Amino acid sequence: MASIVRLEVEDGVGTIRLDRPPMNAIDGELAAGVRAAAREAAARDDVGAVVLWGGERAFAAGADIKMMRGLDAVQVKPVITSLQESFDAVEELPKVVIAAISGYALGGGLELALCADFRFAAAGAKVGQPEIALGIIPGAGGTQRLPRLIGPSRAKDLIYSGRHVGAEEAAAIGLVDRVLPDAAATYAAAVEEARRYAAGPRVALRAAKVAVNWGAAADLRAGLVLERELFADLFATRDRAEGMDAFLEKRRPGFAGA
Repeated sequence: MASIVRLEVEDGVGTIRLDRPPMNAIDGELAAGVRAAAREAAARDDVGAVVLWGGERAFAAGADIKMMRGLDAVQVKPVITSLQESFDAVEELPKVVIAAISGYALGGGLELALCADFRFAAAGAKVGQPEIALGIIPGAGGTQRLPRLIGPSRAKDLIYSGRHVGAEEAAAIGLVDRVLPDAAATYAAAVEEARRYAAGPRVALRAAKVAVNWGAAADLRAGLVLERELFADLFATRDRAEGMDAFLEKRRPGFAGA
């Protein structure tokens, strides 16, 4: 039986493929698979950037409500903790991550997409945090990552109402970065963009991601110290020397990722 989460690697790009028909509902097995795939992608030298992809029908339509329905407050806590840990593994991937969204990205599906650096969406995609209609709130990062991305007021609108947002509105409020005509174009654009990052200065990209992500969680002074130290450390890399040499010699750099 094929895994419901696979890491597929081609030309420096690792695709974390969700494959739990019909709608990639998120249960414990899928969450564990995401965590394992993210950790594998982080460790592999042949993976320079990552695409999250759920297929044409749905990115992920949220948590498996049948699985959660019978849980009490004590039983649900380790479940949501495990889900948060899986999504943290995606957010902390030391490589550029792009979510390619087609169909629905709702609830936990949107929370997973929020862990990516960028989100590309097909024109017909729908995203949202509909948990309020179940008498609960987002529990895998939605109340924290969403307001940090689009601002508290817009995040409250989506979380309080539970409404689904189309791709164009999602782009207008900064929830997605690009809108493509259809699922195939969305995945292709995400892979093309990821391939560009995979060929770039990987150590510098990793440092930039750490600086932005961790700096946003700190006060300005701590963020500036973090930036300064990361900046200085990059002067020990071959890519820094190659980048500066290429600039002075008026040629394209050939980065080695080291």
